[in-house]
Amino acid sequence: MSLAELPGRGLGVQVGLHLYPLHTHVVTFGVGGELAYGRSSNTPQAGATQPDGTTPLRPAEEKFLSLAPQVSLNFGNGSGWSYLSVGLGGTRLSLVPQGAADNSSNTDRLKTFDYGGGARWFIKPRLAFSFDVRFYVISPGFPGISSTGTIYPAPPRQRLLVIGAGISMK
Repeated sequence: MSLAELPGRGLGVQVGLHLYPLHTHVVTFGVGGELAYGRSSNTPQAGATQPDGTTPLRPAEEKFLSLAPQVSLNFGNGSGWSYLSVGLGGTRLSLVPQGAADNSSNTDRLKTFDYGGGARWFIKPRLAFSFDVRFYVISPGFPGISSTGTIYPAPPRQRLLVIGAGISMK
């Protein structure tokens, strides 16, 4: 695939569950987990071609699915707080140009280290607005082979930035 065929920004959803077993005057320690899913696609303009000027650009779709336990440091009080968190889990990352056979490397679960932070502001006793910025460092994958016998190279180490905003409940 060429750089012009790669998808850019996408939409997704993050769902997490966290417990806060240890409180001090300054910080609250949290443990929990997060599930994140995202999808992005790219449809080149009609007639757009590769740099060679003859090969047409193909539409492509990328999917991201990550599940990871996390630990967090939380600063604030019951009406709002900020946090820093880290996790180590697995990710499935799939990138497929339209018309290409899916390959076995798209089903590999890759080790992923995630880190980030954010804040929650409670607008009602149990309902908050939340904002999160998170980086996913995804380990390199393994070479794959399609159902037609085409060999695909191993995907490289990747870093993915996810910026999320939504609601939180306690």
